[in-house]
Amino acid sequence: MNGVAGSPGAASPKAASFDEAALMRGVASVRHPLTQALLALTFTTGLVDAASYLGLGRVFTANMTGNVVLLGFGVARAGGLPVVAPICSLAAFVLGSAAGGGLVTRLDKRHPALVARALVIEVVLVGASAILAAVVTIKPGDAAAYVVIALLAFAMGVRSTAVRRIGVPDLSTVVLTMTLSTLASSSRPAGGSGAGTVRRLAAVIAMFTGALTGALLLKVSLFVPLALAAAIGLLTWLIYVPVAVRRGSVSS
Repeated sequence: MNGVAGSPGAASPKAASFDEAALMRGVASVRHPLTQALLALTFTTGLVDAASYLGLGRVFTANMTGNVVLLGFGVARAGGLPVVAPICSLAAFVLGSAAGGGLVTRLDKRHPALVARALVIEVVLVGASAILAAVVTIKPGDAAAYVVIALLAFAMGVRSTAVRRIGVPDLSTVVLTMTLSTLASSSRPAGGSGAGTVRRLAAVIAMFTGALTGALLLKVSLFVPLALAAAIGLLTWLIYVPVAVRRGSVSS
């Protein structure tokens, strides 16, 4: 994986002197390469959670707030909701977040390398989930379902930690609670400036369309939305990381 991440230029002088101030100035625009990359990943969150919730037994693999609530319902034996699946997802997400923390520690000032390695992990794990779904008949509650849940949640944990380190406002890629809160509270009707409205709306639309697409594709098979999520992650890596290396500051 080191070789893959290094190939786009992780060790280049530009990557080592990455200008985070310029990055933060640029991402205010939805035309910025990083903003577009994070919106693409937000779309894949919708795909992944649609696949897991609808196809793996009412469990999220990206939205951990939802899992905590569902776990509470399950423990109370309400609505026939599962207990083991959300526990599996939560545990894998925590482990993935810890692994992501290790990446951040090693690559804190090397933005292109951090993004590249986090995306490589995500693509491999989501791709493995898609392959498993293609070769095994997966039913909620069976061992294969738990393996897919763990793979997806681990991948989302790694991504969540890496994206949090990048620190683009309103684009965590896995949840929308703060995005929606800020969208409303900073709007002109609420007395705010309205700055950032387009970016926040884009994030909401990206996750909604990802969930919608995932739900529709799931009618074909579990493999299809997972394969699409892996493909989008790969394209994001292939398109964004070289741009980050080339520009250095990724200024728009």
